[in-house]
Amino acid sequence: MQFPRPARALAIATVALLGLTACAAGGSDSDASSDILIFAGGEPDHLTPGRQTVAFDQVMSVFSPLVDLDAEGNTSMLAAESVESEDATTWTITLKDGWTFHNGEPVTAQSYVDAWNFTAYGPNAWENSWELASIVGYTDLNPAEGEPTTDAMSGLTVVDDLTFTVELVGPDSQFPLQLTGAQTGFYPMPEAAYDDLDAYDRQPIGNGPFEMTEAWEDTEEYTVTAYADYAGPAPTIAGITFRPYTDNLTAYTDVLAGNADVLYLPTAKMTSAIADFGDDHVYSLQAPGVDYIGFPLWDEKWQNQDLREAISMAIDREAINEAIYGGLYAPANSLTSPNMNGDPAGICGELCEFDVDAAQAKLEEAGGFEGTMTIVYPGGSGLDELFEAYANQIRQNLGIDAVASPTTDWAEYWQSLVDHTVAGPHFGHWGALYPSQQSTLRALFTEGGGCYLCTGYSSDTVDELLLAADASQTLDDSYEGYAAVQEFVLSEFPTVPTFSNTYNYVTSERVLELPAVSGSPVLSKIVLAD
Repeated sequence: MQFPRPARALAIATVALLGLTACAAGGSDSDASSDILIFAGGEPDHLTPGRQTVAFDQVMSVFSPLVDLDAEGNTSMLAAESVESEDATTWTITLKDGWTFHNGEPVTAQSYVDAWNFTAYGPNAWENSWELASIVGYTDLNPAEGEPTTDAMSGLTVVDDLTFTVELVGPDSQFPLQLTGAQTGFYPMPEAAYDDLDAYDRQPIGNGPFEMTEAWEDTEEYTVTAYADYAGPAPTIAGITFRPYTDNLTAYTDVLAGNADVLYLPTAKMTSAIADFGDDHVYSLQAPGVDYIGFPLWDEKWQNQDLREAISMAIDREAINEAIYGGLYAPANSLTSPNMNGDPAGICGELCEFDVDAAQAKLEEAGGFEGTMTIVYPGGSGLDELFEAYANQIRQNLGIDAVASPTTDWAEYWQSLVDHTVAGPHFGHWGALYPSQQSTLRALFTEGGGCYLCTGYSSDTVDELLLAADASQTLDDSYEGYAAVQEFVLSEFPTVPTFSNTYNYVTSERVLELPAVSGSPVLSKIVLAD
């Protein structure tokens, strides 16, 4: 699916949240040896880091980031020796010596600068270009009108083979967190990549723990194997087979039977997974994801804040969590995930609490609601039960004729946001790409954010508050600033926070340990039975 640039980040989060899958393989004919992990997932869109929007596990097995994260969200250097700044605006990145791409090319400062410029260059239309938008010169590569007159950002300077500098448009204490891997637009590429970019997209040459020894072909599984000359921590397994499935329930059955090893838990199986797999093979990982209900704010009817607040208080999040998610999620009470450092838990207050009397009073203040309320969500995404529950509670608690209405598929849903034709309240989710409140708040509530169309809300005040928070001298100092952003946004209540996510996985009996960072498994560190 080809989405406009901002849509990509939402698509990423949606796939992670829902376990969407594409074309199928299946069965056990190609089940590998005991040291090869079989990962059940979806069909990639691209494998080039600057282009992929759903193939996170695949790409992050082949590439390594500059900065690493541990399970607690603390940073350490991986491909970088250091990432330093005296003013949080100009950053000096020094690389570790001895790193190579899988074809033997050395990983140099030029490898990063060339890849970042190519990804950011507007005419290339690479999907992850937006991740580099804070670098000075990005707008020169993406002018509002006409073609760019340069193909290089002035904010990037190669100092020597292992050193380059990055000048940002303003101070940003969160920049090192942006280099931790999930924003794959920050990965390097070898010189060989530019010879045939289509071939590279099928078999990228990375700098990570595993290398591709065969090209990916549509609907087919493929295997990556441990790279012998990897300069980082050696992987604990010999390789990974990435197997795509059309139906995630089929994948679930395959993992249960031992024909595959790891699967993102389908929503439909959340209430039965522990009974099927046992406690030792269901992993509920604290994740940087939040669910919400968005509104078509361009429509005057939905500019009524009392109406939006009434809907929020009419939803019994606890009941939905138990009935649909088996208690694995948590009702949202802020705009960011509680696993984000500095998340101001409870800042949403009574507006995120179930209170039928208060909801009905708000609806009266709003002047009531006439006609049918159509609640829209992407069809085929496993969301039917959730949105039927929303519609039922709004009908029961507010007396509004609410109807859950799926689109045909994800593409149609997204296009309705692009075209401003979505009929009413609608699906929303954001999975942060790095463990900072900045990722969620900028994505959802600024015009340049990766998910601005999801909310349609921005404000000069929000922009100013975010700049102030970004300019904090330390990460700890930034938390108060981001809380101020949340407080202001919630005072205008453009969206309804519904759930804080966990990302949930099931594994075969072969998997003894599933290490994770920020809600995602670290496949290179997985522990398999002998």
